[in-house]
Amino acid sequence: MADPSYIVDGVLTDSEAWVGLGTTTLGSDTAVVTFTSTDNGQVGDFSQYMDLVIISYGRTNGAGSSARELNMQLNNDTAANYYAQRIHGTGAAVYAGATSGAVRFEIGNNAANDADANIFGVTVTTLFDINSGKYKSGLSQSACDLDGSGAVYLWALTWQSQAPITEIDLYDLYGSDLLTASSFSLFGVLPRMVA
Repeated sequence: MADPSYIVDGVLTDSEAWVGLGTTTLGSDTAVVTFTSTDNGQVGDFSQYMDLVIISYGRTNGAGSSARELNMQLNNDTAANYYAQRIHGTGAAVYAGATSGAVRFEIGNNAANDADANIFGVTVTTLFDINSGKYKSGLSQSACDLDGSGAVYLWALTWQSQAPITEIDLYDLYGSDLLTASSFSLFGVLPRMVA
């Protein structure tokens, strides 16, 4: 197998080489979307990446016409180890808030079941230094237009765990399913290795 174009003579020449680790586009309504490290030294092994980036395009079958929370847990951790600061704008007002000692991260918003057809929320989440021995940090950006209403969000995230990230679970906060055609992509960002 030949080296990818961003590796020349064993040196990474691109300062931010993203590697696609998988995309899941739902063919049916689904409760949880999971990405897991293969732990086998191949492309899907999270241990070789500096950061992970998750891009989601989602809708939920939760009741109502407003946006619903897209949530994330790491490594099946259901303890109160998730902390976040957020800023939220609606076009008419701006709000700030914090979450401490939660059992999951809120990372985005998806359109709910009664919102206009074909409206989806988009979320981009970056998890930094996923294999470091420190608490993990991240940023998440989200927007959901509900045909004249909706909101944009920015979260700063801290997972109080020193463990490497090996699993990511995405789901609706209230247990509703993520709807058919919702799409979730995971990318690994390689560390910079310049000569």
